[in-house]
Amino acid sequence: MGTDFWKRSRSARSSGVAAAFRAPVGGVLFALEEVTSWWRSHLMWRVFFTSAVVAVVVRSAMNWCNSGKCGHFGAGGFIIWDISGGQEDYSYQELLPVAIIGVIGGLLGALFNQLTLYITKWRRTYLHKKGKRVQIFEACLISLITSTVSFVLPLLRKCSPCPELETSSGIQCPHPPGTDGNFVNFYCSKDNEYNDLATIFFNSQDDAIRNLFSAKTFHEYSAQSLITFLVMFYSLAVVTFGTAVPAGQFVPGIMIGSTYGRLVGMSVVKFYKKLNVDEGTYALLGAASFLGGSMRMTVSLCVIMVEITNNLQLLPLIMLVLLISKAVGDFFNEGLYEEQARLKGIPLLDSRPKQVMRNMNAKDACKNQKVVCLPRVSRVVDIVSVLQSNKHNGFPIVERGQNGESLVIGLILRSHLLVLLQSKVDFQNTPFPCGPGILNRHNFSDFVKPASSKGKSIDDIHLTDDELGLYLDLAPFLNPSPYIVPEDMSLAKVYNLFRQLGLRHIFVVPRPSRVVGLITRKDLLLEEDGNTATTELQSTSVRSILSTSCKLSFSLLRRYAQN
Repeated sequence: MGTDFWKRSRSARSSGVAAAFRAPVGGVLFALEEVTSWWRSHLMWRVFFTSAVVAVVVRSAMNWCNSGKCGHFGAGGFIIWDISGGQEDYSYQELLPVAIIGVIGGLLGALFNQLTLYITKWRRTYLHKKGKRVQIFEACLISLITSTVSFVLPLLRKCSPCPELETSSGIQCPHPPGTDGNFVNFYCSKDNEYNDLATIFFNSQDDAIRNLFSAKTFHEYSAQSLITFLVMFYSLAVVTFGTAVPAGQFVPGIMIGSTYGRLVGMSVVKFYKKLNVDEGTYALLGAASFLGGSMRMTVSLCVIMVEITNNLQLLPLIMLVLLISKAVGDFFNEGLYEEQARLKGIPLLDSRPKQVMRNMNAKDACKNQKVVCLPRVSRVVDIVSVLQSNKHNGFPIVERGQNGESLVIGLILRSHLLVLLQSKVDFQNTPFPCGPGILNRHNFSDFVKPASSKGKSIDDIHLTDDELGLYLDLAPFLNPSPYIVPEDMSLAKVYNLFRQLGLRHIFVVPRPSRVVGLITRKDLLLEEDGNTATTELQSTSVRSILSTSCKLSFSLLRRYAQN
């Protein structure tokens, strides 16, 4: 995935995370770690620059919104859920419940990925074929179900008396109508009571997560309410994922993880009887574990969780739950984004080739494929026929040699052929190679794919019968030096070439070939004085040594055969 589109998408991913969660460093690592099969060093500073600009713009906008005219946007700074006043230390006895949180996150994350995969396949197979109106109806139906469940379930819960709160905390129980807060009075008989399940439902997800992460709020939620919310929210998150609404998985994942994390924290507080164990701390660890079990990210998630919570003391525990949840999730399936990318047909390569590829060669991978080639001077009707009958992105260009054998002279992209067919300025009447200077008819920008569209299509190009009978010389527009591998090269090596170089095509050619030189790393380290004589001397010495060794080998083989 080395095209400009994917380069821009990486910058967009990092800037999106930096803006949404106000985690610029985490956004850079997110772009590096998530759904990335190819990376270059110059992309790092581009992504970093994008995240830095986003951070400055967000900070400036927040300062402008401090007057309160921007709603929730201007509050909180870059730390969305500040839990720095909570638990700052942990004991070795807490490692077991922390590990349990990691296992739960891996299991629930893997189950979430599998269920969303099944539902997405069902939508594509049956639902999406019925038109866009059905998709809109599906989104409205899920929204209606969510609203109904969110209203009915809190009615089934009993209200609890408000706890004693410090006046300096600024928290009111219940909070005034029309505002968000920790305690919601939902059809309670007394004014000093609150409904813990309604406190989660009737708050924004940002405030609900802040309540679950809140420190020194023991027994604010009952176990029954947390279990009810977990089952309901998990089920609705599975069904909602993939609908025709602009929704993501990051914040819902934090909601799910923080719910069962707080359940484990309540058990730890009850079992250990320690005053320095905080339920909000385990809610944070639960959120990290579910994201790690579903998305399978480690470094970027760790940095993001630290940036959005401002709690550096819990970094070792966050790292532990992420490693455990990722290991458990990898035992069952792949990450959420990898599964969805594969379902959409995106050629995303894993970090390592499959074991079976080590016993295969390049010829085995392409033996069942028919190579579609174009001659150097092709008829326009033949080019149109090839583009209509094939979806390939590139085509080999061949030319007849002296002995009548077809020789590959380069590679031409599908998008370039479409540009030539649309411009029509290079059509010619004779099937002979054109002369020099044909490239002056085009600008470089003509062959650049637009960033805001999918590019041209062969169906959008209209040609007359006379134009279809003309010819087109493709030599000036092809890539004369595509990547080529021998047919007996290990398929695992070919796999690594695609990942390390960001390739889309590799030509497979027969093994017998003539050696013309040898290049080492030192040959690529040229001196800045521009001494071309030295460079030529080094290349000549390499060729002379190679030629001498080849002659010596042939002479030894001849003597061995004679004996």
